[in-house]
Amino acid sequence: MTIQDYYDFCLSLKGITEHFPFDEDTLVFKVGNKMFALSSLAGWEQGTPSANLKCDPDRALELRGEYEGIKPGYHMNKQHWNTVKVNEDVPDKVIRELIKHSYDLIFASLTKKLQAEITA
Repeated sequence: MTIQDYYDFCLSLKGITEHFPFDEDTLVFKVGNKMFALSSLAGWEQGTPSANLKCDPDRALELRGEYEGIKPGYHMNKQHWNTVKVNEDVPDKVIRELIKHSYDLIFASLTKKLQAEITA
């Protein structure tokens, strides 16, 4: 997966905005003004790409046991966030599923009104 693949997939989801709220390096994707994916651009440039993605706590533990490239979320709530190393042992298809899962978790936490505005 390339940075362009990651970027395009995230932006393909409804209601997405991109931000740099922390610094000029950390690209954050939000839905309804809530983060669902973030990644260091420098990591991609240096050949160590990864993304922090929200995850159901039980599934997060399963994934960490199944893949060497999935660790507790770096600088995040370790129960609810994973850091997924890209281009290691996690297939691109699984990474896309985890991006969508993160998006779905955040979308479900939004108000019904905001959900309706995004899907309209």
